[in-house]
Amino acid sequence: MIETPKYKTLKELDKKAISPSARKLLDKLLKENPRLRQILESSTTLDELRSTIKAWAMEYMDNNPRAYAFYTNQEHGRKAMEMLTWQDYAAIRILDYLDHAGISVDDLNLRGKKAISEPFKMLWLATRNGKGGAQSNFFRDMIHLFRQFSGKVKHQAPTREKITEWMQRHPGGLDPEIAAIREKNKNRIIEVLAEKIDTGELKSPKYTFPAGATRKQKLELMNQWWNDHVFHLRFAVRSPELLNELLGNSLDQETMDVLKKAKKRGIPFFINPYYLSLLNVDEPESARGADLAIRYYILYSRQLVEEFGHIVAWEKEDIVKPGKPNAAGWVLPTHHNVHRRYPEVAILIPDTMGRACAGLCASCQRMYDFQRGNLNFDLDRLKPKETWDAKLKQIMNYWEEDSRLRDVLITGGDALMSADKSLEKILTAVYEMALKKKEANKTRPEGEKYAEILRVRLGTRLPVYLPQRITTKLMEILAAFKEKASAAGIKEFVVQTHFQSPMEITPEARLGIERLTKAGWMVANQLVFTAPSSRRGHTARLRKELNDIGVMPYYTFSVKGYMENSSKFATNARAVQEQMEEKIIGRVPEQYLEEVKKYPLTAENMIEHINQLRQKADLPFIATDRNVLNLPGVGKSMTYRVIGITRNGRRILEFNHDHTRSHSPIIEKLGKFVIVESKSIAAYLEQIEEMGENKKEYESIWGYSIGETEPRPSLYEYPDFDFTLTDNITNFEV
Repeated sequence: MIETPKYKTLKELDKKAISPSARKLLDKLLKENPRLRQILESSTTLDELRSTIKAWAMEYMDNNPRAYAFYTNQEHGRKAMEMLTWQDYAAIRILDYLDHAGISVDDLNLRGKKAISEPFKMLWLATRNGKGGAQSNFFRDMIHLFRQFSGKVKHQAPTREKITEWMQRHPGGLDPEIAAIREKNKNRIIEVLAEKIDTGELKSPKYTFPAGATRKQKLELMNQWWNDHVFHLRFAVRSPELLNELLGNSLDQETMDVLKKAKKRGIPFFINPYYLSLLNVDEPESARGADLAIRYYILYSRQLVEEFGHIVAWEKEDIVKPGKPNAAGWVLPTHHNVHRRYPEVAILIPDTMGRACAGLCASCQRMYDFQRGNLNFDLDRLKPKETWDAKLKQIMNYWEEDSRLRDVLITGGDALMSADKSLEKILTAVYEMALKKKEANKTRPEGEKYAEILRVRLGTRLPVYLPQRITTKLMEILAAFKEKASAAGIKEFVVQTHFQSPMEITPEARLGIERLTKAGWMVANQLVFTAPSSRRGHTARLRKELNDIGVMPYYTFSVKGYMENSSKFATNARAVQEQMEEKIIGRVPEQYLEEVKKYPLTAENMIEHINQLRQKADLPFIATDRNVLNLPGVGKSMTYRVIGITRNGRRILEFNHDHTRSHSPIIEKLGKFVIVESKSIAAYLEQIEEMGENKKEYESIWGYSIGETEPRPSLYEYPDFDFTLTDNITNFEV
């Protein structure tokens, strides 16, 4: 839980007595660290305390020049970070705490109230007179910091065998036992829906039973309709009561109360029957908790309900005024149709059903837009209007005259929520724009040519949420587009999706992926690293299962957002721990990077590519994803240092941008971003313990206080142009 700021001033907080449990933890800290005790007890002023602790830390630095060089930013980057020792991390954090002592930052977890970091002052006040207001989780973090700094705790990475053991704890949706559970779930849902259609409680002109049909005939019809994605959209769950009924009335009262309050607050409710069938109701012991990552996506938290109406835009470039530069400096043509932060990439959000999804993820990165009403699930109102054709033409003209754009991402909402006709129209417009860019370059001299379109992407969760949407007709549309677009110089065709859990990889999802890859489109996965998906081995197992069906990992995103997402949030320390201790066994050896880079060109052979590489490189999975956080400024990064800590142990992180990729020219003016995490390490560990995890297996999480963004995988690097681009940057203003 986040502390409620009852105390109006810092002085009042300094006078607040620590609790008995906090006192016990302080005593443990002082007993384990006699030198720290002596400093705290003998320092007569705060300045004396800080200077003495700094001298202590500098003693270590004097003997460890590499750590000092990293601390002072003389050395930086991924390779430099990987050369740091466990004690180096701690020494750097102590000095960073001292360098930022007294910082006051906006804590948007507390609706913009200030978070203040004074860790050594809090220790000093607690030691001298039992005051300072620090809470138990703060002392837990400090205990682990000084164990690390003293060298009492050594870091030992888990073995490949241990990681494999963790992976085997998490079943997948293709396991026969899980498939049997899903069939039972499907039958239960079908029976409830059939009864409601029969009584007229649910109505649809398309889905009605013939007069005189028997119960058996009705259920047979329902099973046929189950394979039609429109059926699932028409009968998507829009109320907590129906949700509970379809789940066999298995939701507890507390959950139902939260869901009812969510509906009253205006949070959209939209869960399609297929995805709902992936939630377990009666499950064997072997599958206990296996659906948690899915459940966290469907069920809203108390924090989200309380914050809805107060949610602020996480990414500054989400705020757009046509004709004026956004936070990244890009001048955009319309209000809600183009999103842009990088020079090479532009996102298209169409005025079609593509603004909606086949379900609302509880941790949706666009909850701010749902709050404002820009996104919704009124599917009839989202059908394209006449104005969309004019807007689409305006956007294509804008992109045609863009000197840097080479990658178009069609998303929403969800790109595949658009009807076939709407999607085909958008793709045709992109093709014609790409062709015009290519033709225009023929008249431009060398050194003045514009970037041409090299990659087209579709952002969609439908392969997971509603794989029935991936029909043979859609496959034909995508294959035809690839054939003609290749002639316009487009080389890569990518579907970006969002598998959260190996439990989402069902026979239906596997068939959908097979159709997409047969059409020549590579499928790449972006995982949102929620608390349940952060369990040991879970993401590693997901990568393996994705590889098995021909999907390449792309990003592993830390949950963004403030208090509304706190129940879903896994700390950035856990993201780095997973990256360094689990994903590492899937790292592609350097000698194969050029080979991997060519995979998108023959995406139809992706399973063969993956299996050959796993075999010859002896990899359990191919980890081509990067762990990142979408910064509340511009871009993605996992380059950070922990520079502070709140009274209840929530860490304060200072992020720098990812300098391994190109950015908007404005990047150097933006500086660093400070983020206050929404939960402490201790609170995170308590949460996963409630999920059945053993906290001891996560013990090294306390030591991860530094992150450096991984190099961009060769798989996702753009193909090279055979000409020189202009230095002129269009559609940009500082």
